[in-house]
This record gives sequence, structure tokens and C-alpha cells, in this order.
Amino acid sequence: MNITFDELRDIKHKLPTGSISRIAHELNLEEQTVRNYFGASKYEDGKPVGKHIQPGPGGGIVYLEDTKILDLAKKIISESEVAEEHN
Repeated sequence: MNITFDELRDIKHKLPTGSISRIAHELNLEEQTVRNYFGASKYEDGKPVGKHIQPGPGGGIVYLEDTKILDLAKKIISESEVAEEHN
């Protein structure tokens, strides 16, 4: 899947507090691996993720080999928006 780097970072910034930990726990990953997926590059504590960034508009084009983290992040954002509507 292709997404711009800016779109990927925007999704990360929309995540409620604690979401990185939740994603890591639900997918059995290190928290730093999830952070790396969203643009961090601290690989000593987390693993590289299947993504490749090419120069281009919106911070570059990111090719994601596996979208499990992204899919769960979008689900969490959706849940958060529904919860806010009910408050």
C-alpha cells in the first residue's frame, strides 16, 4: 500500500494517548517497532518495519508491505471519534 509520509504521521498524531502501547500489545510487537512504523528510526529498541520511503510530495511516498499496524490505528481512531460523540 502507498501512503504519503505526511498522511502516515497525521494518523499517528490522531491516535489517543496509550494507542502505541495498545497496538504493540494487540499485535505482539515492541512499542518502538510501532513508533518506527510511524516514522521513528530507533532500531536498537525496535525492529525495522516493512516500509520504503521514496522522495515525493507530502513528505515522500511510503510503501507499506504490511498494513496491520495502520489498520489497527485507523480502528482506534474511529473508536475514539465514536466515544467523543457520545460524551
